[in-house]
Amino acid sequence: MAMATKLQWWPRLLLLTHSAFFLLSHAASLPWTLDNVSGLHPVVLLPGSTCSQIEARLTDAYEPPSPLCAAHKGDGQWHRLWKTAAAPDADAPCFADQFRLVYDDAAGDYRNAPGVETRAVSFGSTRGFLADDPADKELCMGKLVEALERAGYRDGETLFGAPYDFRHAPAPPGTANREVSRFRRRLRELVERASRTNGDKPVILVSHSQGGYFALDFLNRSPLPWRRRFVKHFVMASTGAGGFVLLMQTLLPSLQVRMIFPGTLSALPSPVAFGDDTPLVVTTNRSYAARDMPAFLAAAGLPPQAVWLYETRALPVALSLGPPLVPMTCVNGGGVPTVEKLVYPCPGGLGAAPEVVYGDGDGVVNLASILALDTVMGGDPRQEHYRSMRIANMSHLGVVSDALALERLLGEILYAATPAVDARAMSRT
Repeated sequence: MAMATKLQWWPRLLLLTHSAFFLLSHAASLPWTLDNVSGLHPVVLLPGSTCSQIEARLTDAYEPPSPLCAAHKGDGQWHRLWKTAAAPDADAPCFADQFRLVYDDAAGDYRNAPGVETRAVSFGSTRGFLADDPADKELCMGKLVEALERAGYRDGETLFGAPYDFRHAPAPPGTANREVSRFRRRLRELVERASRTNGDKPVILVSHSQGGYFALDFLNRSPLPWRRRFVKHFVMASTGAGGFVLLMQTLLPSLQVRMIFPGTLSALPSPVAFGDDTPLVVTTNRSYAARDMPAFLAAAGLPPQAVWLYETRALPVALSLGPPLVPMTCVNGGGVPTVEKLVYPCPGGLGAAPEVVYGDGDGVVNLASILALDTVMGGDPRQEHYRSMRIANMSHLGVVSDALALERLLGEILYAATPAVDARAMSRT
């Protein structure tokens, strides 16, 4: 585990971490809990992509592609759209039609298909992203929720969840983005309520994967005095500063998922982390670096509008990524084979199957993107309190599910949540 920080408070952290886990391992025999004793600060969790549960309501304006898809039309009821149990093949067209997004040229924004209304389930509670599938529960911070609850946190009292519509993504200032703007308003209200109902203590934000981009957008769009009043610490897990190469592989013609959302484009490799001369995709005719992403998207067969939306919405956000200006800890894995380059040795361009070159990372996010955090976040002189933790041989999922990683992650949260800890004790890289 490599950490970029000063060491004067490290013995204190070790003491707190080991004490906390002693208490956790003996929780069943103790008559009290950590938050009863210490008055810990409230925690708000933002999960990774696909974790939030999405419900839909079909109005009379909905025009189904087949009669089967009209089952809920006009009944005024919300039904689970994502994520449901395995559905029959006949239902797949209905899901695709109701889950898709449409770019409205007149509004300059994305919207649902006509007649489809959607909402994230159980905003404010972690139950809104804890799926029934055990595998999804591990992916969606379920193990972390259990660990926090063993430490004395209680859902809806001291522990809160901020599910979001993961199809969407942050956009540049001045750009219409109704869904994400609504999420920011709701998250601000949730943070203020969590603080107010816990003795006016500022909250600790904890994110995983894509949730980190939503958290950074939220913090950087909030007034600085508000951030310093209501946010004690931000713990960002499994999020790099410049996207990841694996996503490019999913956009290739042979594997392409035609349902491409703003959230998909926002995680493409960025020049912030990947150098201008670092080839990510190589064919017999040319190579594509991060700066060549528009050309790659066009060569991969995306329509011109999708390429334009990447250039005008996703790319400006990636290039302007900046620190939250509240105390911050980045927790990432590493030492796991991660897609680093796609090579096409035969003629035929991107239509053939590539040879995959692997490098270091967490299995999803490349090491280059993880290391860029130390420059983009920790290297900014305005970010006074920054800490980077990398856990060796740990995967993207493992950071929020593996026992060793959970110990490290929970130690960071509990340390930040202890009233006696002053943010000034933490130092920037």
